[in-house]
Amino acid sequence: MSSTPRQTVLITGANTGIGEASARALAAKHAYHVIIGARNLAAGRAVASSLTAQGLHASAVHLDLADQASIEAAAKTIETDHGGKLDVLVNNAGVLTETDPSAAGLTLRQRFERTFVPNVFGAVCVTEAMLPLLRKAPVPRIVFVSSRMGSLANAQDPGAAFHDDDFRSYDCSKAALNLLALNYARMLRDAGGLVNAVCPGVVSTRINGFMEGAAAVETGAERIVEMATLGAGGPTGTFSDRKGEIAW
Repeated sequence: MSSTPRQTVLITGANTGIGEASARALAAKHAYHVIIGARNLAAGRAVASSLTAQGLHASAVHLDLADQASIEAAAKTIETDHGGKLDVLVNNAGVLTETDPSAAGLTLRQRFERTFVPNVFGAVCVTEAMLPLLRKAPVPRIVFVSSRMGSLANAQDPGAAFHDDDFRSYDCSKAALNLLALNYARMLRDAGGLVNAVCPGVVSTRINGFMEGAAAVETGAERIVEMATLGAGGPTGTFSDRKGEIAW
């Protein structure tokens, strides 16, 4: 029996979609203990229970990216329950207000505010709260789930997907998230940290109304899982999808 401690990973927004698919893959294929970060704790616990019922290792924690107290409480819970460290953080939770019917009546300012709270502000606050725990891991890893739509190069390509659609708040939030990833890659360099931004591609999820013809969530999770399981000396400060690197 291996004496290597089980690795732990916190995934925000892991009670559904790509986050849930990533959690299931990390638990089943890599034997990680997955912590399901969920705003709806009952939904998070349901996913965790379905994994533990299979003999896998999982738990859930309440995590509302708009509530700093929730973020700080989650960090304390993880510190207490998992030996004071966290091996991997996957910043997955996010919104796309441009396709959200409930956002139809919002002003442009309100739409940007609703987008940036989870996609950027929440991501940086969760990362900062988990940073002391990540620093205690042998190889700290952070995966920022971004989008090709946050690429400045992509935004200048008339042939790019969705180029003529108005996704300004989402695009800008993902561009900000990419720069956030580069900042944390720098900040964790002294600890051997591996911090990368990943585009899962166009995936059929609630965020886009379960777009017909889009990839399955399991496919979208592939690159996330790959970057979450990197070993020492792996790449850091990169932006990529399943096919390879993406121009910033």
